[in-house]
Amino acid sequence: MSWAEPTGVLVVQHMPHEGPYAIGAALEAAGLAVRVCRTWAGDPVPESPAGLAALVVMGGPMAAYDESLGFPTRAAELSLLRAALDAEVPVLGVCLGAQLLAVAAGGRARPGDGQQIGWEEVRTTPAAPAASLFAQLPARLRVLHWHGDTMDLPAGATLLASCDRYPAQAFRIGGSAWGLQFHLEADKAAVDAFAAAFPDEAATAPDLQESAAAELTVLAPHRDDVFERFATLVASRAATTTTRAFFTPRAAAWEQRFAADGPRYTAAVSRMELRHGQRVLDVGCGSGRALPALRAEVGAEGVVLGADLTLAMLTAAARKGRTGLLLADACRLPLPMGLLDGVFSAGLVDHVPDPAAALSEWARVTAPGGVLLLFHPSGRAERAARHGRLLAPDDPLAESNLRPALETAGWRLTCYEDAQHHFLARAVRVG
Repeated sequence: MSWAEPTGVLVVQHMPHEGPYAIGAALEAAGLAVRVCRTWAGDPVPESPAGLAALVVMGGPMAAYDESLGFPTRAAELSLLRAALDAEVPVLGVCLGAQLLAVAAGGRARPGDGQQIGWEEVRTTPAAPAASLFAQLPARLRVLHWHGDTMDLPAGATLLASCDRYPAQAFRIGGSAWGLQFHLEADKAAVDAFAAAFPDEAATAPDLQESAAAELTVLAPHRDDVFERFATLVASRAATTTTRAFFTPRAAAWEQRFAADGPRYTAAVSRMELRHGQRVLDVGCGSGRALPALRAEVGAEGVVLGADLTLAMLTAAARKGRTGLLLADACRLPLPMGLLDGVFSAGLVDHVPDPAAALSEWARVTAPGGVLLLFHPSGRAERAARHGRLLAPDDPLAESNLRPALETAGWRLTCYEDAQHHFLARAVRVG
């Protein structure tokens, strides 16, 4: 199980005609469920990105800089975008959506110098080939423009495509958020829908529909490549994304919420029987509650590391003065083989996508004779009851499942305790 069950990709759609088109087709082809929030029909904008594998925000005639101009959901959308950026949820903003993304990241949306409508060229920047989505785009590409507003990009944003009249045409923020001022998602149905919805604007580009077939013939392979890359990234990171989206808003208060568990963590760490000078990792360390106890066990001459997938959790740990922190996937640790003498893991095995892979990875980085301690301050039955469910026979922490999984991964189970108020399993690295 994961921390939050993925609910698919949310598409925020502001107008009936401004759907996801080629974006939606790519997401569905990758096996991702697409859920549309139709703000034009009164659908509420979610308060958080919890459970989302990605967020896509489409275009519309509203102004990203003024919610009073027929844009009542502006504040809610900006809040959702900020939360998605904080949690590293993949984001794609198109036209209005790109302007909102820029504002959410600290930039500014503003009126442009007139409407840009029709098929016109954009130029990719030197940064585009290094960007995962734009890696295969040509230096020049004719795309569909339909906007009159523009944006000043926030500090740290990477410009990926430009043109003389409206320089900010495509950009990236961080490693998982992209904005497209132009309508790369357009297919023939989109062009016809835009023209029908805005006939006066379409009239300013007389060959808009007549030339669509020829323009799209050239554009479609590049369009489909960009959105296939986005869909592949979203699908490959879905479990990671939902974990980060769950923990990011909780990170600041995590320590206070579970302050009473401190003595239990200290007692659990003592069961590892570590020695001074040894090297130990808290994998899935969260805010680092176990790190002080681990440091006390290995002494000043030992090495204590804490690895977590969520940057906000590591930031909370750093604020507590905890060091040796690694931003890392528990199943792909950036550590050499046999480095460690011990691995501590609290409440993680039954939440990673592949428990067997996690146990094998922890064995890889542990020297023979090293110790693995799996811990939770609640027993399995207590946790199941708290979440309103029964214990499942395939629970990876059930002894009948955990023992063979440990043996296959290279561990020998030496202690198993599933008590009312704690769970603890101790294993030794063999081989």
